[in-house]
Amino acid sequence: MGIRVLIADDHHVVRRGLVFFLKTQKDIEIAGEAKNGQEAVELARALKPDIVLMDLVMPLMDGIEATSLIKKEFPDMKVMMLTSFSDQEHVIPALEAGASGYQLKDIEPDELVLAIKNLMRGEHQLHSKVTDHLLTHMSNRHRQEKKPAEELTKRELDVLKEIAKGKSNKEIAASLFITEKTVKTHVSNLLAKLELADRTQAALFAVRNNLVE
Repeated sequence: MGIRVLIADDHHVVRRGLVFFLKTQKDIEIAGEAKNGQEAVELARALKPDIVLMDLVMPLMDGIEATSLIKKEFPDMKVMMLTSFSDQEHVIPALEAGASGYQLKDIEPDELVLAIKNLMRGEHQLHSKVTDHLLTHMSNRHRQEKKPAEELTKRELDVLKEIAKGKSNKEIAASLFITEKTVKTHVSNLLAKLELADRTQAALFAVRNNLVE
């Protein structure tokens, strides 16, 4: 017996195209077709396919809600999203709902077959564009979560602490054994990195972030 696939998509032409192609594969069977998320859940219960190819945007119930319901009832049933949306606003909720695969509709037919087979073997299957967007999202989130003070070099941090103590550039230079010109450069750099307008804001930032007593 081949891999039993349930196709859920509200576009008849898309469903027919998938059925037509997948039927040519000796080790894949079409378990059924659903034209919306609600029907996908009902057919998943009735037919118990190995894999559900799930569209994202459908009437009555979208693919994310349908995936969540299917995975709660059938944890071992695999769901692969097949959609046109590759942004993290769609991808992340789908993966959180329990989808093990996320492919885009521009995928080559042979690559889709390979993704189905790999998913059946327990391998997560993400389209390369989806992976790129997720990596970008995680990188941006890391930068957003990073404390602003961590962007400063050790010397810039030293200068910031001296500014918070009310010292002038000349006093800072003497305290840190560097030239006034170097102090000015550090002040300019740290204000830019912290997106602060002046030394007063820099002093307040240092106090609020517990950089000085």
